[in-house]
Amino acid sequence: MENVKRSKISMSTHEAIWGYVFLSPWILGMIFFVGGPIIASLILSFCEWDLIQPPKFIGLDNFIKMFTTDKRFWTSLYNTFYYTVLSVPLGIIGSILVALLMNQKWKTVRLLRTIYYLPSVTAGVASAIIWMWLLNPDFGLVNYALSLFGIKGPLWLADEVWSKPALIIMGLWGVGGNMIIYLAGLQGIPQQLYEAAEIDGAGLWGKFRHITIPMLTPVIFFNLIMSIVWSFQIFTQVYVMTGGQGGPSDSTLVLVLYIYQHAFKFHNMGYASALAWVLFIIILIFTLIQFKFAGGWVHYEGELKK
Repeated sequence: MENVKRSKISMSTHEAIWGYVFLSPWILGMIFFVGGPIIASLILSFCEWDLIQPPKFIGLDNFIKMFTTDKRFWTSLYNTFYYTVLSVPLGIIGSILVALLMNQKWKTVRLLRTIYYLPSVTAGVASAIIWMWLLNPDFGLVNYALSLFGIKGPLWLADEVWSKPALIIMGLWGVGGNMIIYLAGLQGIPQQLYEAAEIDGAGLWGKFRHITIPMLTPVIFFNLIMSIVWSFQIFTQVYVMTGGQGGPSDSTLVLVLYIYQHAFKFHNMGYASALAWVLFIIILIFTLIQFKFAGGWVHYEGELKK
């Protein structure tokens, strides 16, 4: 009996060792290529460093300057929140609606799923260039389509009012990524629930409200967290479409672009590190808040059966 127990222990230990062996490339990469820069940026956030002279410790000066005298920081923070508050709900609603359509039993549904998903795997730079052409106020297809209905299109990226909505519209073009996740969630809902609801006299809206949405809440919760994280880190589209300036008049200056400007344009790596840590703290707070209130609206299949 003791020999059997020892063999089981040795077997589990052997499997654990090999598990760590296979994980070691990722663990070492995480430590040296991610963990090291994270620690370095934390140290640099309390320093002044122009990439040429040695770093000079200045304490909390970077953070004091950020919250007291740096107006562009508050502008970038406002633009980032503006983009997040509007793009995340619209993206979630749009991806759910597309997933519902792609969950139908049509002959061409596989082709349509591929078409909707393709924009999400297109390179960010390529997508930005395409949308610069589409949103061109003179010969862009968007304004041309509006002109067919007698509507004069705005200047989009050249207009302070319409520049951020232009970025949000572009973001909705890539709802196919989240659509795939919602589609998987929809196909995982037991059909017996819908059949039982039909017997009880529930219509389409009743089944959607009382079955589809509650069963999708874990997927919605996951996509909500990831969408907020991604929206706070928007960079490529803004950099390409505004030439790295965040114009016009800083109307598209988001926080990550502002970090980039201080790090590689103004060569103020210490201040850029401080900005990056503030962004990290903001994302962390939003994530913790979502986990805090998730229990009130996120329902799992086991809980629903109970």
